[in-house]
Amino acid sequence: MLSRHRFDPELAAALPLMPEVDITDVAAARAAQAEQLAAVAAADTAGVAVTEVLAPGPGGGAPAVRLRVYRPEGAPGPLPAVYGIHGGGFVLGSPDADHDWNLLLCRELAALVVSVDYRLAPEHPHPAPLEDCYAGLRWLAADAGGLGVRPDRIALWGDSAGGGLAAALTLLARDRGGPAVCFQHLCSPALDDRLETPSARLFTDTPVWNRYNARLSWDAYLGRGVRGTAGVPAYAAPARAAGAELSGLPPAYVSVMELDPLRDEGVAYARALRAAAVPTRLRVVPGAFHGAWAVGYAGVIRRATAEAVAALRGALWR
Repeated sequence: MLSRHRFDPELAAALPLMPEVDITDVAAARAAQAEQLAAVAAADTAGVAVTEVLAPGPGGGAPAVRLRVYRPEGAPGPLPAVYGIHGGGFVLGSPDADHDWNLLLCRELAALVVSVDYRLAPEHPHPAPLEDCYAGLRWLAADAGGLGVRPDRIALWGDSAGGGLAAALTLLARDRGGPAVCFQHLCSPALDDRLETPSARLFTDTPVWNRYNARLSWDAYLGRGVRGTAGVPAYAAPARAAGAELSGLPPAYVSVMELDPLRDEGVAYARALRAAAVPTRLRVVPGAFHGAWAVGYAGVIRRATAEAVAALRGALWR
């Protein structure tokens, strides 16, 4: 079935090792992900101090938000910070899923990295996950002095659903008057609930993520019957923002995979940001499918990773 897609040869060779993702049964999908993460060897944390904290939750009695903090040992402060938001189709994931990536960012950037463990849909639909992300960002900015962080050098990073949440959080932080965000780094972002782009219609059988999973994901996040309707706000699906709604946002780096149903919404969002005079770089990773970042040894992913890290470094160390 997949032979019609022209994957990068190294990525194609890795496909038999990639876990299948099916979120029809969310509980089963979470159990499968937990089993996969448990089977992975513990990451080497040498040179990085990893701690966890609880930040005050959003107003209205919401629970505290768990944050995992990565600090480069011996790095003189104050440090820039990366606030990371994991993916998982709004229904899966935790900081554990991005642990290796957060360690890499911490080491390569000599920056504090904070990963947020937001509540998941469908039990907690929009806006709960976004409000958790905002609560964690507020904690980071408010405690910047105690953490040894430069409050003017806080960047957002997110992958897939996390990329969509990062884009939404950038809008929310601007509209609420802070915290200040210096850069938004969006990897394969889930931005558009309408699923009407050419890539969203074409890629029904791609590995890791496809149109079917995308539909289930948005239904879980927005509630059944809401996806694609006129009332979906840009804070839920940032592709709904346009023109002046995007002005005044921080510079962006948007990376998308060529063979991914989310490709075209990421490309369109990058173009919309540029049209709103937001400095934006767009990277299309050739021959790659959604989640191909996990195949870190592939040449195409090594090059994309180096460019992504360089984009963050340039934004943070100014």
